[in-house]
Amino acid sequence: MTIIPIQAMLEEKTKHIGKLGSIAGADILNIQLRAGEKIPEHHADNEVLIIVQFGEVRFLVEGVEEILTQDTILTLKPSEKHSLEAITNVRVIVIKLK
Repeated sequence: MTIIPIQAMLEEKTKHIGKLGSIAGADILNIQLRAGEKIPEHHADNEVLIIVQFGEVRFLVEGVEEILTQDTILTLKPSEKHSLEAITNVRVIVIKLK
């Protein structure tokens, strides 16, 4: 069993992107953005799971826009180009599969 704590970072600073840890087969990242903050287009070499803990975030994936909330999980294939913009303050967990 492994417990990975997640700190609320937006009270201390704006945009936060940090690695929470690794488990066999995956790296786990924590992204926290204030409303209006963006992450420009990029891609990952492996499959990725995007899980919104709270807030709303707009993803643009290969030209298709999706609004994610805590009721959705986004999966990305290797090399899919994507960008994101926080609609509200948002905390997102990213699981990069190895």
